Amino acid sequence: MAFNGDGKAILARRHWVFDLDGTLTLPVHDFSVIRDLLGVPKGTDILRYLASLDDSEGQPLQDKLNEIESGLLDRVEPAPGLIQLIEALHRRGSRMGILTRNTRDIALKTIDHLGIGGYFQTKCILGRDDTPPKPDPEGLFRLSVLWETDPVEMVMVGDYLFDLQTGRNAGAGTVHVDRNRIFPWPELTDIGVGTLNELLDMISKRS
Repeated sequence: MAFNGDGKAILARRHWVFDLDGTLTLPVHDFSVIRDLLGVPKGTDILRYLASLDDSEGQPLQDKLNEIESGLLDRVEPAPGLIQLIEALHRRGSRMGILTRNTRDIALKTIDHLGIGGYFQTKCILGRDDTPPKPDPEGLFRLSVLWETDPVEMVMVGDYLFDLQTGRNAGAGTVHVDRNRIFPWPELTDIGVGTLNELLDMISKRS
């Protein structure tokens, strides 16, 4: 379902940036458990909290977070429609990138595990060590420079508020993948879909 009149035009764009966890994969992160393991206050953004600590306290927790996320790699499964969507965008000549709050190393291992590593250039995968984490739009700006395009010609696809805020902050189109089909942030959402298969159907009709 499209939330505004630009939805159909956004589907025709050729520069696509994806969130990773919960968007290209089925959700595996239990952030409440991760907060407890790291001692992060309930309801607090994990990365923002860790960044607020001095190095002596924050770095060990960053290392522990990396270990937790690495330990989840074997549990990662592709979201339904993932391969078909990426192949469809590739066939029509789209540039594709990933902007994740994970590390780039974990992102690279994840997409290889999912079987889509060959569709993404390493330089087009940005993690929390490469750019300020979402919702900061810097990652999208960097990709726009790399692709020699304007952010308004890009699409940000994600399953959470930070992804949509990032797209809006950069001026890109936004696609919210919400498996519950609630779409709680309509003011930030150009297109809402329940699955990647639904997004693929929309794109195929535009091709």
